[in-house]
Amino acid sequence: MFWIVARVALRELRGSLMRSALTMLGVIIGVAAVVAMVALGEGAKRDIARNIENLGANLLIVRPGLMEKRHVRSATVQTLTMDDSVLIRDRVAAVVSVAPSAAQMGQVKYFNANTRTNIIGVTPDYLEARRFAVASGAFFTFRDVAAARRVAALGKSVADTLFNGRQPVGRVIKINGVNFLVAAVMAEKGQTGWWDADDQILIPLTTFQKRMFGRDYIDNIFIEAKSRAAMDEASERITSLLRRAHKIRADEKEDFHVRSQTEIMSSMREMTRTFSLLLAGIAAISLLVGGIGIMNIMLVTVAERTREIGLRKALGARRRDIMKQFLVESGLLASVGGVMGIALGFVAADFIGRFSEWDTYVSPMTVGIAYLTALCVGVFFGWYPARKAARMNPVDALRSE
Repeated sequence: MFWIVARVALRELRGSLMRSALTMLGVIIGVAAVVAMVALGEGAKRDIARNIENLGANLLIVRPGLMEKRHVRSATVQTLTMDDSVLIRDRVAAVVSVAPSAAQMGQVKYFNANTRTNIIGVTPDYLEARRFAVASGAFFTFRDVAAARRVAALGKSVADTLFNGRQPVGRVIKINGVNFLVAAVMAEKGQTGWWDADDQILIPLTTFQKRMFGRDYIDNIFIEAKSRAAMDEASERITSLLRRAHKIRADEKEDFHVRSQTEIMSSMREMTRTFSLLLAGIAAISLLVGGIGIMNIMLVTVAERTREIGLRKALGARRRDIMKQFLVESGLLASVGGVMGIALGFVAADFIGRFSEWDTYVSPMTVGIAYLTALCVGVFFGWYPARKAARMNPVDALRSE
């Protein structure tokens, strides 16, 4: 019985092909927009998960706090020093490596090629703590740090910009006008949020502080814990040690923050999820508009086929038979539009991924939910016209012109 009703519905829709296509347009656009936006959000979440694995899930980051004046927070306080990193390294048993760092933008030049990038002062422990690897050359040593030597390790993007495919190791570049010997080129790392790990230059921390920027404080201390289970213990121990070292009273707030990489990434995931839901909600408005379009067309169809409805009822058709006929027609409109919208959504997601360099991922669950939503929209908005048709009086329907 259902297949007979479906064939009749298909014949009616094919009879007014242009009107059916225009009716489905709202559903097609709505489903495509939902699929593409959710694919963008899923891609972002997968990218964040990769970054957690890439940067290390056992990473703790100590950062300075913010100055507060009259309950208004302003610039970052300058309270973290090399002594703090040494204290953590020597007194916290649950950590594997401790890597202090400081960063500032600088102009880098090699003959007529130049770029502006992040200059980061680090120690060799930075490689282990941040999961960096050397592609060519050799990273500078603790002797280089102790002697404040002018040696540098280039990120891949910087090396490509300055040397355009030539071998940088052993060449001399200028950082803010100061000569530096290129000791290494780092392996490609990729982006984490807005931070590009390949667009930076690593130099000895002592060189950064004494010879370049005249600073005795540091910006971050990256700490690798022995395991995930040891992270809470390490965080509590670090907080206790630094409070004593900075002479912070029990009733005062810390002038630093201890954050885990997992915590930061979780916040980013939550922001991405919220943004994805917002985009999907905006895209779902198109589905609502498409559903209203289906209702309008079905009302017109009911009005055009009033005599047919009266004749069917006169020949013994029940209310539920008439209602089923029109619900199948509206559901068919929505389901065909949903399939076409899913196909368009795949194309849109691929287009976004290719031309924006954002990761996109269309999951089978997204496809299934998008299709079921489109079908539900068709049935929901087709219910009122179908009910109206089913409740017609056969005598009045047959008398209509």
